[in-house]
Amino acid sequence: MDGLVGAGIAVLAITVAAVILLLVMTRPASQHAPAAGSADRPPTTAPTAGPADGPPDDLADGDLWMTGLTLDARTLATPDGALHDVVVVGQDVRTGSSGLVAGSLTVDATVPFDLVAGQVGPDITVGPVPGSPDQAAVHRSFEGLGRVLDVEATGSVVVRAGRLVIEPRTIDIGGPAFLADLFGALARELVTIEHEIEGIPDGLVLLDVAVQDDGFRAELGGTDVRIEP
Repeated sequence: MDGLVGAGIAVLAITVAAVILLLVMTRPASQHAPAAGSADRPPTTAPTAGPADGPPDDLADGDLWMTGLTLDARTLATPDGALHDVVVVGQDVRTGSSGLVAGSLTVDATVPFDLVAGQVGPDITVGPVPGSPDQAAVHRSFEGLGRVLDVEATGSVVVRAGRLVIEPRTIDIGGPAFLADLFGALARELVTIEHEIEGIPDGLVLLDVAVQDDGFRAELGGTDVRIEP
């Protein structure tokens, strides 16, 4: 079960990094050619910006700086799957000798249940618990000694110290009570998750996770985020 949502968040982080790099390193096509009469215009002196939105004063040749970067996408897809309703906000984004770094970055996106379950294995399904945005339903089949044990569980979904934690509240393995006593510890282990998200840029951490009808709504944020596509 380790990695149930982590793989999906890693897909999100890689996708966002690539999109931000594209936005920073390119310009709209409408800016490719100078506007009519621009050759006759005198050089323009850049206005003095206020301390809240001014660029750094140590920009070197080839460095780029921007702030108020916003990306709003209904769907972002990679070969690993698609994420939905993605919103990225970056402030103080800079390229230079240190690479691509955002002074602050927030990311919100929905990771579909089927993407999450498919990256864990064919024996797991994940879904919502109606009316409970802080719980998820998990079904897992466990095979041993020629038999199959089906585990149904609902668990609380929380973020603890940057980790995704799903703690079972109810567990059902079917059959008589003595089977529940016999396999209870095993069943709980199968549906308990405590996962540190991997594959996300340095400085970006998981802040919150909510359960929606169509997937996990993940919120990540951080400062001095080093973005590597």
